Amino acid sequence: MFWPVVAGEFVLGGLVEADPHVPVGGSSVTGDAVFGGEANGRVRSRGVPPFALTVDQGVYIFSVLQESGFHRSVDLSHPSGDESSRTVTTGLGKLTAGPGNLGLRDQELAQPQPGQVLVEVIATGVCGTDLHIADDEFPYEAPVTMGHEVTGRVGFVGSSEDESWVGKRVALETYFSTCGVCPHCRSGSPSLCSLRRSIGSREDGGFAGWITVPVNNLWELPDHVGEHAGAVTEPLACVTHCLLDPPVLNAGDNVLVIGPGTMGLLTAQVARAAGGNVIVVGLESDRHRLEIAEKMGLTARVLNGDASPGFIPDVVCECSGSGAGMAYALEQVRKGGRYIQVGISGKPVTIPFDHVLYKELTVTSGNASTPTSWRRAIKLLADKRVDLNPLVTEAAPIADWERVFAAVRAGEGMKYVIVPGEMG
Repeated sequence: MFWPVVAGEFVLGGLVEADPHVPVGGSSVTGDAVFGGEANGRVRSRGVPPFALTVDQGVYIFSVLQESGFHRSVDLSHPSGDESSRTVTTGLGKLTAGPGNLGLRDQELAQPQPGQVLVEVIATGVCGTDLHIADDEFPYEAPVTMGHEVTGRVGFVGSSEDESWVGKRVALETYFSTCGVCPHCRSGSPSLCSLRRSIGSREDGGFAGWITVPVNNLWELPDHVGEHAGAVTEPLACVTHCLLDPPVLNAGDNVLVIGPGTMGLLTAQVARAAGGNVIVVGLESDRHRLEIAEKMGLTARVLNGDASPGFIPDVVCECSGSGAGMAYALEQVRKGGRYIQVGISGKPVTIPFDHVLYKELTVTSGNASTPTSWRRAIKLLADKRVDLNPLVTEAAPIADWERVFAAVRAGEGMKYVIVPGEMG
């Protein structure tokens, strides 16, 4: 077991040199507890804050030496699941059912079991889905800490076989668990599993200092991806699922991307990487976002009324999630073309769906992500064919969550991320 003190050894994350004669109980630590190069009872894990190990009346006490979401004193002497464990972190979550009802909460931190890891959260993106949860328009189980666009650094592991992950900077797949036996799971589409439990909605998510997830959820990030921009990897994996699993556009296709938000500019970059001739369109209110698109080398245009985008699209990617955007997409795409729904409306919309019949359109989408789409996303990042760094507008402390949520709801900027370790 890699979390508590066991048989006189203080083991964290798998990198340990400990005096086997250190007592399990007693008034002081008599041997060196060496972790990451420091000794004499003061130890450090790669990727997690400095801490001190002391013993008080036979109980090992883990004390964080800098704020990073943990309360300062944590009892690590009890086995996993023992009710006397006092490991907590502060998170932003859905407190009770109904519209609104968001706030900061003390969250008991799950100790990683074999096959699991504990990740110190660097940043978590605020997604439209978070707004839908706030508005009671997306399934969840309250109370739950929200946030599913997570990047962090692996701090602790549940078993020695996973110790190579300690210290690595990662992005996280969102599924905490699926049934593993339904036709969807067995065919590589866990996103369609009826028993899927995702972080941020049914399991505690990334708007907290620490998060426990299966080790299979980890994807190591390329070094050139910015510290906060790593949170945008999860949305990128959703886009690659929509566009590349299976491929829905070909090199040379005219691709119209409607909606220049984060999902829109990710979609435009993926379509460009696939060889598409891409134009991104938005409204006058989107001008600042379209300017970002142009700085990224994309062709961007402001639409006035029902103006033409300037070409007849072979493929339309609707990324706004608005009824008006969907209607415009159906009207503009060529006969025999392809319509891809990327954005989420969150509520019923009225659209001229007869265009699908009269134009003989192919309509596709993608729900969340799959391991395959994550592999494609990481490859695009590694090859520098998609750039996440310009998409981060602000990295805000968790105490500013209300202001950040309001900015996202108002369509200001691009991607806002919450830094849970900063209280403001």
